[in-house]
Amino acid sequence: MATALDSNKTKIARRVIEVFEFFASEQRRATVMDIVRRYDRPQSSTSELLGALVEMGLLYKDPQSRSYSPTPRLAAFGFAAQPEPIASGRLFAYMDRLAQTSRSGVGLFGIVGTHVQVFRWAQGADVPNGDLECGASMLLSASPVGLLLLSSLGLGPAGKMLWRLNAEAEPADRFNLAEANEAVARYGQAGYATGPSGLVPDTKVAAMLLPEAVGERRLALGVVYPATAAVDPDALRATLEHGVQNCLADGGDVSAPFVRSMMVI
Repeated sequence: MATALDSNKTKIARRVIEVFEFFASEQRRATVMDIVRRYDRPQSSTSELLGALVEMGLLYKDPQSRSYSPTPRLAAFGFAAQPEPIASGRLFAYMDRLAQTSRSGVGLFGIVGTHVQVFRWAQGADVPNGDLECGASMLLSASPVGLLLLSSLGLGPAGKMLWRLNAEAEPADRFNLAEANEAVARYGQAGYATGPSGLVPDTKVAAMLLPEAVGERRLALGVVYPATAAVDPDALRATLEHGVQNCLADGGDVSAPFVRSMMVI
């Protein structure tokens, strides 16, 4: 009985997060059926859940359109206890601006267990969305972003994690352990990683570690762009570093124009 109760609590928590992530994906309003179709959930329980969130002051309900939208209380929850430049919204504003001007996807990534997870995603016009959105994850060993984040743990812990991932992987999914450890060491020294994204088909990623002060655990900011795009990696790195520095600076200008020279077309 306890196991069934715990499972039910997990389902409820997951569905609450799904609602919040729906609005985080730039959807300003949603109906019950929008949520039902997006996550394949029962209509009755979804309506009940949204009603409860309205009673708690986290969502507004428009009685005419029967649509829901987030309240400022929900926004306050999102930024509560976060360090700068997340708390002020400057980092997220920069991500949105970068995605718009570069037409590339921009993600904020972190470690969750043995996976690299998308903590926030700003969609770019030239990158197919696919299954990549907030909450999407993949094994740390499967993407340069994951190896970059592993480097922040130190070579010893990173090596142990890679050994575990390789040992637990299916035969077809195993990787060259020596090469992965070398990549971790190289990325850790540079604080930057590039290569096939492993996130969206036919795309590449360029990512940098954010300073230790940004978040309780190290985070990475990455640009995901089409593999066919001609990109100047040095210019892209300079763009990311300049943008992050502006975000960290008190009163930094997150609307600064994107460095167009990253694309060599």
